[in-house]
Amino acid sequence: MTTLNAYITIDGAAKAIDFYKAAFGAEEVMRMPSENDPGKLMHAEIKVFGNSVMMSDDFGMDGFAAPGRLGTTTFNLIAGLDTPADVDAAMARAEKAGATVVTPAADMFWGDRFGMVKDPFGHAWAFNAPLKK
Repeated sequence: MTTLNAYITIDGAAKAIDFYKAAFGAEEVMRMPSENDPGKLMHAEIKVFGNSVMMSDDFGMDGFAAPGRLGTTTFNLIAGLDTPADVDAAMARAEKAGATVVTPAADMFWGDRFGMVKDPFGHAWAFNAPLKK
């Protein structure tokens, strides 16, 4: 089986893991602290919405930057959910945990319910579910 997983660079990966647990019900798989930079994670993995998301802290390497260093994020993480109610619940849980709503959940012209939040670390998370099955 072939899979494609996200690997995000983040400023404050350990705090982000705690946020993702509260906001998205993520499960921590592992974390590997940096030997050279105490307090930072050189690698970590969570399971969220049934998929792996891996991450590391921003170590200032060319080509790998946290949204805060760039001033923006360069992609969205999109969770395909089962029902429109799941989109609303995911949005509410994320906002309660401290995410900022970017696109309020709404029924979209393409036939799905869709909404998007930005986490406190600058990454965008979208939620999508078909209006009809």
